[in-house]
Amino acid sequence: MPGLTSATVGRCFQTLDLPQAEVILYPAFFSAPEADRLLRELRDTTAWRQESITLYGKTIEVPRRTAWYGDEGTRYIYSGITNVPLPWTPALMEVKRAVEPPAGVAFNSVLLNRYRTGQDSVSWHADDEPEFGEQPVIASVSFGGTRTFQFKHKERKGLKASVELTHGSLLIMRGGTQANWLHRVPKTTKPVEERLNLTFRAIVAPAQ
Repeated sequence: MPGLTSATVGRCFQTLDLPQAEVILYPAFFSAPEADRLLRELRDTTAWRQESITLYGKTIEVPRRTAWYGDEGTRYIYSGITNVPLPWTPALMEVKRAVEPPAGVAFNSVLLNRYRTGQDSVSWHADDEPEFGEQPVIASVSFGGTRTFQFKHKERKGLKASVELTHGSLLIMRGGTQANWLHRVPKTTKPVEERLNLTFRAIVAPAQ
C-alpha cells in the first residue's frame, strides 16, 4: 500500500493498490473527539432493526443490526429486504456533509450497520444493485471498534486484500470496484468493541 499523502481536504489518505478498482482510505477522517461524539449520537438516535432473511427455506437473523435513512423516494432492496428511508437525523446529516467533498458525490441515502460483537458480520457481496447505476461511489464511515475489511476479486481467484477500518475512518470505493470486487467484514473471535458503519450511496433508480 502506498505511503500517506496529504489530501486536498487537509487529511491524509492511502490509495489501495487494487487492479480494476479505485479505493481510498482516510484512516483518521474524523478526529477522536468528533468520532467519540458521533458514535454516541448515532448509536442512541438511530432506529435500529433486526432483519431476517430466508436461505434454503430456513429463516435466519441477519448477524448485525441495520437501518436505512435517506431522501424521500430512495427505496432500496437487498437480500429480499425492502428498505424504505427514514428522514435524515442531525448526526447523519453532519457525517453526510463531511464525506461528500472528498467523495465528489451528493449522497441521497445511507445504510447503517451495527456490529455489536465480533460475531456480528457481513458476508461477501458487492454494492452493485441497479439502483446505484454504473460505477457507483460508496463512502463507508466507521465509528467504534476496529474491524477487518476484506476484498477479493470476482474472477481472479486468489487476488485478495484487506484493510483495518478504525474509529473515525473513511473508505471511499469508486470506479470499477463494485463491478470487479467483493467485500466483507468477517466474524472474529478476538475481543472487539461495538462498531457502527455508515455506507453512503447515491440511488439513481429507486427500486420498484
